Amino acid sequence: MRLGFFKRAAPAVDACELGRTVVALTLPAGGAPPPGCQAVVVGADGRTRRLQAARRIEAREGETAYVFHPGPYTADLQPFETAPEIGLRTSFAIDAPDPQASQQRFDLYLSSEVPGRLELAALVTAIEAALRHELALGGLELPPCTTLDEWNAFRQGLNQLLYMRFGVTVDDCVPVDLGDTLDFARELSARALAVAEAPPASVDARPAAAGYVDPALEDARALRRLFLELPCLMCGLRLAAMPAAQEQFHRQQALLQRLDLVSVGVNAMPALALAAPGQALPADEQLRRARHSRRACVSLGEAWALLARLRQAGEAALPQLYGEAERIVANLEADCAGRRSVSSDEETP
Repeated sequence: MRLGFFKRAAPAVDACELGRTVVALTLPAGGAPPPGCQAVVVGADGRTRRLQAARRIEAREGETAYVFHPGPYTADLQPFETAPEIGLRTSFAIDAPDPQASQQRFDLYLSSEVPGRLELAALVTAIEAALRHELALGGLELPPCTTLDEWNAFRQGLNQLLYMRFGVTVDDCVPVDLGDTLDFARELSARALAVAEAPPASVDARPAAAGYVDPALEDARALRRLFLELPCLMCGLRLAAMPAAQEQFHRQQALLQRLDLVSVGVNAMPALALAAPGQALPADEQLRRARHSRRACVSLGEAWALLARLRQAGEAALPQLYGEAERIVANLEADCAGRRSVSSDEETP
């Protein structure tokens, strides 16, 4: 009797959500990317490699394979929380691979911030938060009765911001009136309820169970972001602008040295729950440490946004931007020092 040997078919990925409500998700072992999708393999150390479409992808030990649909995607962004009727109908897509880059920015975003599945709603929320934060800080300007020149400047800034922060490219962005699609009474009630339920600023109350995030998990995710993104941020700062003036060149080098020390400190960060080997840290001090790591990630997001502005800045704007960079680095240093300290008394003033 003649025996036949057959290979087991690779498990398929359900593509009905990819490209619609889901941007990326993990690929099963031996799975195959759906048509029109691409694959990214993330190593245990956070390094990524992008693969072309293939029938079957075998991840090595310790690696995680992601599959993502490049889009395009469309979302209505609300740039101002106090004016929800003002919207920006934005179409964006995941940027094509840059042959000159060792790691694509979207791949880094998957590696450092996406635990296993990236919903389109979650990505839109993150994009909207980054846009609002940059508008609040003055990095982007969208004044009333915007002129054509102001709109073009805003579009260029938005393009750079979303590329540097998330690795996506804006295809189109037009202002829209969302007044007919919003329930203002419900939104105002939700805001009032959120304010009423918020604990006092001086009290470290545990959030409600529905919105509770484990401080250990939150801290681990924040440290992972710092560990993976700081080296890429320093590389981007070196390439973003080469100052002609000697004074600005020295400021850039000083910033890089300080960021390098912050990165080294992140690599040697103590465990959240330990004050010393074999000595547990009180729960309130663990919450304090987790707050510092979370604030450090806020500064990290500001640094990516500043890098986007540096990429399109002229020589005359560098002194102001480097001054902003020094503020961000100082906040990173302070929060990393606070995360490392055992008690609030040891924090740097």
